[in-house]
Amino acid sequence: MASNGTETETAVVPAASVKKVKKYMTRPARKQVKPGDVEKQETPQTGKEYNIWYNKWAGGDREDSYSNKTKSQTRCNIKRDAGITRANTTGNKYCCLFFSRGCCPYGWECEYRHCLPEPETALPDSSKDCFARDKFADYRDDMGGVGSFNRQNRTLYVGRIKETGTGLETEEVVRRHFKEFGEIEKDDSETGWAVKVLQYRSVAFVTYKSELHAQFAKEAMACQSLDNDEILNVRWATEDPNPVSKVNEKRRLEEIGQKAIQENMDPRFVDAMRSIRALEEGDELDEDGNIVMEEEERGSKRRRIEGPEDVSPEPEVPFEQEESAKPKGLLSADTLEGLKYFAEIRQRNGGTPVGASKPRAAPPPTQAGLGLGEYGSDEED
Repeated sequence: MASNGTETETAVVPAASVKKVKKYMTRPARKQVKPGDVEKQETPQTGKEYNIWYNKWAGGDREDSYSNKTKSQTRCNIKRDAGITRANTTGNKYCCLFFSRGCCPYGWECEYRHCLPEPETALPDSSKDCFARDKFADYRDDMGGVGSFNRQNRTLYVGRIKETGTGLETEEVVRRHFKEFGEIEKDDSETGWAVKVLQYRSVAFVTYKSELHAQFAKEAMACQSLDNDEILNVRWATEDPNPVSKVNEKRRLEEIGQKAIQENMDPRFVDAMRSIRALEEGDELDEDGNIVMEEEERGSKRRRIEGPEDVSPEPEVPFEQEESAKPKGLLSADTLEGLKYFAEIRQRNGGTPVGASKPRAAPPPTQAGLGLGEYGSDEED
């Protein structure tokens, strides 16, 4: 009875999750705002030159950056706003930028998706982000903007956080707000999540499992607030200088690449190559295509790869003996020994020894008269 109850529980949980996902994907996306509800509020610009790269005016008065920031009037709520749009029927895989900011007035009529990006689904163009915006080769100086296509960045820099408790309490607040827009990476820290807060500096770093979720969260949490009335400054994080993190990131990318190659390869081709390799090495394959070998064969293969273990080191030869052993002529000692061996064989067979000189042929008779060879010039005079 206990086993039957366990089987019933394992069968019900996936069904409930599938039903929830199915309901989530069948409802139409709601209109987040009405046209004209959101008023575009911009801080007064005192600059004289407009910088198209940073999308702001340059020069003028330099005021506090905190006072120049305005809080966003809308915020995306995935559980309430997500749904199907026209993009689900047309095949468009990019997300709506205004949906991530919570201010899309089109709802189900929108030409872009109103949901979180799916990491399992590859985008048509890797040089664009999840909102179909073109990436650049380098990051901006302030680490804002769309990002770079030369490095996969999954970490966000979150500035201007109001700390109301210890570092762990602030990390929990940050994780609670950012986990809505994607799955956060896990690590071996005290909390178990890749959310780091620099205490007394009002800065946090959030690392997602997918870069697509980081792109979505960057736009969704820009100029938003946590539990207090702060205005967040969300940017891309710079590369971690820790060598251990670099090695782990490189290994992770290699595993992703190997997995993608294995998924795209034809299994029949893999089985054929495995069979050919087994025939060349004389191995036997089981029904699943794995190599069958005994413990002795495994040990011999391991010794053949690693080399003999009980090989005594060669005795050291003095430098003077090494110099005397080196050949002093053009031919090495091995070559001379080989010539002597072939000379002895030739003498036994009755041939001419190698060292004996062959009789020279008589020179051809000289021609009478003047030949062209004796005429020392090509001139006619």
